[in-house]
Amino acid sequence: MPLRYLDFDFSEDAEGTGSFDAMASVLPAQVPALQAEISAVLAWAHRHWPDACDPAEDGGAWQYDLQGAQEVRTPLVLEFDADSSQLRTAAGNPAPPRTTITLTISGRADFCAALREAFAID
Repeated sequence: MPLRYLDFDFSEDAEGTGSFDAMASVLPAQVPALQAEISAVLAWAHRHWPDACDPAEDGGAWQYDLQGAQEVRTPLVLEFDADSSQLRTAAGNPAPPRTTITLTISGRADFCAALREAFAID
């Protein structure tokens, strides 16, 4: 399954544990597609590595961290008044909220190789 919203960066620690980090920030219309993509990745991991989602020190093959935030951007209208040498600001019209989700998946080398193959991650 090709990923449209999740663009993973990969790193590996000295013990050989790999970590895939992705962040996506979308407008309201794209939230369902982003959530479906995250669900597909996590469902794949749970299906192919059942009962193995635990930290490595607890014997797990993989684990994940999922976080999100929703932000409303309100632009500032800036105007310089040359007569008073003052900057004036006023809140503009708020933009639609953006949802930002970060997903980190880490695991043993065999898990990382399988994840790369399943989702065509470079």
